[in-house]
Amino acid sequence: MRLLKERIQKDGIVREGGVLKVDSFLNHQMDIELFEEIGKEFYRRFEGAGVNKILTIEASGIGIACIAARYFQAPVVFAKKNKTKNIAGDVYTARVESFTHGRVYDIIVSKDFLGKGDKVLLIDDFLANGKALEGLIQLVEDSGAELAGAGIVIEKGFQRGGDAIRSKGIHLESLAIVDSMDAATGEIVFRE
Repeated sequence: MRLLKERIQKDGIVREGGVLKVDSFLNHQMDIELFEEIGKEFYRRFEGAGVNKILTIEASGIGIACIAARYFQAPVVFAKKNKTKNIAGDVYTARVESFTHGRVYDIIVSKDFLGKGDKVLLIDDFLANGKALEGLIQLVEDSGAELAGAGIVIEKGFQRGGDAIRSKGIHLESLAIVDSMDAATGEIVFRE
């Protein structure tokens, strides 16, 4: 997606350790006009998949998922990272290792919101090592729902998460795949 790549080149900041900061427009401050274009693009790529529910993980994927959901006319469910008092009853749980936060945590979805008859599209802002996506896939499988695919805004192609997900036969669409980044020069190279 050319518009997204241009925005990453303009406003993305490369840090040591494979970190790409895009918080000025994607995952802290959100550019809703850009999100609209991202939502349209996810809809274009998954239009015929029969999606009737979108699943993401808190917190950075929620805004993107909500905008995309408008095009699918589907509700958004987000996996919580902590069980709270307002989640009553049975839940699906998966363990996830976060590249960004460097820790392992449980993600939780109420069984009230995911189950047989749902055709689920996963949406997230980043794909690095693939562990968050694997956790969401497990929740879908445990619920008996059908996985339509996964839409990722930015994939770090130099990490193996995307390859691992694709090797499972999952329809994965990443709008921008970063092949390499250089913290010293700030250079970002995209896969074409």
